[in-house]
Amino acid sequence: QVSELVQFLLVKDQKKIPIKRAEMLKNVIGEYKDAYSEIVNMAGRTLQEVFGLQLVEIDSKRHMYILINNLPRAEGKYLCRNKEKEKMGLLLVILSFIFMKGNSVKDSEGENGEGLGQLSAHPSLTPILRKQHCTFGDVQKLVTGEFVRQKYLETTPIPMTDPPEFKYQWGPRAEKEISKKDVLNSVAKITGKSPTFWSSQYSEAQATP
Repeated sequence: QVSELVQFLLVKDQKKIPIKRAEMLKNVIGEYKDAYSEIVNMAGRTLQEVFGLQLVEIDSKRHMYILINNLPRAEGKYLCRNKEKEKMGLLLVILSFIFMKGNSVKDSEGENGEGLGQLSAHPSLTPILRKQHCTFGDVQKLVTGEFVRQKYLETTPIPMTDPPEFKYQWGPRAEKEISKKDVLNSVAKITGKSPTFWSSQYSEAQATP
């Protein structure tokens, strides 16, 4: 059961969508549900020792898990599959922008339905977000759909807004996988400034892994 669960988790993780306990019970553990915790813990140790992956519960109420890469990484370099590198690059730009804006940016549906509000105003993102991109396809769908489902981003409705507005923040997967210190150092290198130039971001980055 442990071996089957490890394989199941590795396959499910390819799409970077959180894995639910109900899925593990239904598809793998089945009649051994009384040993659920033991099987999951053993699978977690196998993933850690063999693949350098850590099984993390990101939602204790709905029992949702993700796999994060636990191998050493160079500053600002995140391990990902080659075909996902472009998406990860876009995601890191978005997460950097959100972090530097105080951990929250607004998005409005607007009259034209394009949305992505403050993100669309970012110089690096403007040419990408306002059209169908040759690499990313429908970027609106990628950002508001895939990145949100994968828990890299979280959207929260802002009450009493017309047209409806939402705020984007880092999701639990981003918090686990991506170092704010690395993000700040990257921004500092690009702008030619010291990370301490942004005092609040610097303090937050120093306080997080």
